[in-house]
Amino acid sequence: MLQSSIVITQSFLEFKDMKNSNQSFTLNTTVFYILLTQLVSITANAAGLPTSDEITLDKVLVSGNQHDLTGVADSASEGTVTAKQLANRPLLRPAEVMEAIPGMMVTQHSGDGKANQYFLRGFNLDHGSDFATYVNGMPVNNVTHAHGQGYTDLNFLIPELISNLRYRKGVYAAEDGDLAVAGAAHIDYLRSLPNNQLNFSMGENGYKRALAIGSYNVEDYSILGAIELSANDGPWVQPEGLGKQNAVLRLSTGTVADGYSLTAMAYHADWTATEQVPQRAIDSGEISRYGTLAPTDGGKTHRYSLSAQWGKTDDFGSWKANAYWVNYGLNLFSTPSGLLDGQHEQADRRNTWGGQVSRSAILPWSTLLTIGTQLRQDNIGQLGLYQTIDRQRVTTTRQDKVNETGLGLYADANTQWLPWLRTTAGLRWDTIQVEVTPTAGVFNANNGGDGRADQVSPKFGLVLGPFKRTEFYANWGYGFHSNDARGSVAKTNVNDGSALNGNTPLIAKAKGSEVGIRTQPLSGWFSSLSLWQMDLASELVYIGDSGVTEPKGGSNRYGLEWSNYYSNNDGWILDADVALSHARFNQVSNGGTYVPNAIPITTSLAATYDVGGAWYSGLRMRYIGSYALEETNTEKSSAFWTTNLKLGYRFDKKLQFTVDVLNLFDSKANDIEYFGASCSNSEGASCGGGNGIDGRLVHPLEPRTLRVGMTVNL
Repeated sequence: MLQSSIVITQSFLEFKDMKNSNQSFTLNTTVFYILLTQLVSITANAAGLPTSDEITLDKVLVSGNQHDLTGVADSASEGTVTAKQLANRPLLRPAEVMEAIPGMMVTQHSGDGKANQYFLRGFNLDHGSDFATYVNGMPVNNVTHAHGQGYTDLNFLIPELISNLRYRKGVYAAEDGDLAVAGAAHIDYLRSLPNNQLNFSMGENGYKRALAIGSYNVEDYSILGAIELSANDGPWVQPEGLGKQNAVLRLSTGTVADGYSLTAMAYHADWTATEQVPQRAIDSGEISRYGTLAPTDGGKTHRYSLSAQWGKTDDFGSWKANAYWVNYGLNLFSTPSGLLDGQHEQADRRNTWGGQVSRSAILPWSTLLTIGTQLRQDNIGQLGLYQTIDRQRVTTTRQDKVNETGLGLYADANTQWLPWLRTTAGLRWDTIQVEVTPTAGVFNANNGGDGRADQVSPKFGLVLGPFKRTEFYANWGYGFHSNDARGSVAKTNVNDGSALNGNTPLIAKAKGSEVGIRTQPLSGWFSSLSLWQMDLASELVYIGDSGVTEPKGGSNRYGLEWSNYYSNNDGWILDADVALSHARFNQVSNGGTYVPNAIPITTSLAATYDVGGAWYSGLRMRYIGSYALEETNTEKSSAFWTTNLKLGYRFDKKLQFTVDVLNLFDSKANDIEYFGASCSNSEGASCGGGNGIDGRLVHPLEPRTLRVGMTVNL
């Protein structure tokens, strides 16, 4: 029987421990384990904690996805993905864990050190704009970024450490602020592990990965550490030469609701990229399918962070707080249009700090009231766009220093009026202040200044039910995304010195609504259906490749999503979803109203099987429908299916083996397609009278790839 009468308590009292899972890990060298144990030991000593040579880890239980209809959801399109769901999913790249969000698609159009391309609800999210992502309470999106607004590089993720991924779509949650238009995701790491593990995997095209992870329990404290090293050349004619180093060290005590954690993370990567290329260059034989026109594209990046999370419950409610500091850097070399514009470098150096504090309390009239505040500041010491030859700077298009501060206050009231009726009412206020100081660039001297914008975002939700294990939802609200600070104060075109007609708004408003249903048709089967709509006041985009703002008007999107989750006691977990969307500009742009790269239909099916015996497996299939490449919809991409497969065998409790086959059926489709002007090497930089030749730009899917792994549980 459903216990809807305790919905307020359940939605407020987040007293459950973080759920862990028996992840699959492969054999590493002894060196990694020694480094890891020494790292954990040093941390324990530094913290003044007693240590022991023999530690007995608490047994870790795994729960299924939180799809039960006990009032834990405020909309039909939110949910939680657990470690158990992710454990046996075959992944080509770390960010593909985001594809566990129904309707989300993740691709790549460059090297694996660059942020992925994301798609959801008719949005080409580019590298993260219009979708807010957090890891351990830290925002991953970089505002006013050298390459693009909201740039979200998730290559530092270690999937084996993910405890859960909580997602909310739309603009209905008062806690979610800037960039949370299509939605938001909160990824949390584990606090402890059931086993210390060494992992080594290798595969075709020079792929190697070594991972050592482990944790110690010392009295009431848990110390978790991880070290990851990986390399990959990919299938490209020009080897990618990806080198990635990654480390995590975490001290925690108690639970998420009653305890705290301190986390240090360090990530560094460098690579050589194969960018998108003109399809005609492949068709003519100038380059092969996996060839390149630019041998020195690529880059290097780093992300170092410290974060703290704290929770406390009492007789009247609970407190929740977090704080973070992130040091980030990127040097990205790209030749997106071939010889037409040549190679450029985008450089970003910043320190980001901030935090959040919230108080929740149950009021006498069956209302859970949450009040919170959030603060974020980005101190960007270098934000540059340079023309380069073979990664050597030739001219400076623009270079700036930027300080950007965001402050948000929010309140949310969840009221249980009747056993079958509850509402959520939220209000959020945000202010963003920017200060842009030009430091170099021929036409950039007049592009400095200060700016400020405010946004008030009301939100409302209605839930009816449960009725026979079914609840009905209606949601409405406002949200926003911030625009690049440079575009908001610019007065001069940095490419030719011409005057600009007005500044770009610092904030673009979004208004959304949704109706939906969540139901449990059969034991173990949970299903949700939602019909949504979104209006965006402006599609203005700051183009990091050229240093100017591309003018676009408002847009309207609507769609239908159906997602399903099934789990039973026989070891099966099934996820299946279908997402339909319709995206159009409000006014004609470039001869049409289609929003380029807005995917109208996606489908995915994931199945895993694991009863804890010798064999286990995972299968993931996804479909990306044909989408418009330009505003008239004359040029369209090609639809395609891809399938990834994982097979695992446990030799005994300590040793196991895995085989991953990625792109199982060797699809020859493209990971991403664009339409635009470019010049290949054979055509010369003056092709098309110096304006380039319009055509399809493609980045192919990686071919069928085999990876094998071995795991030792210590």
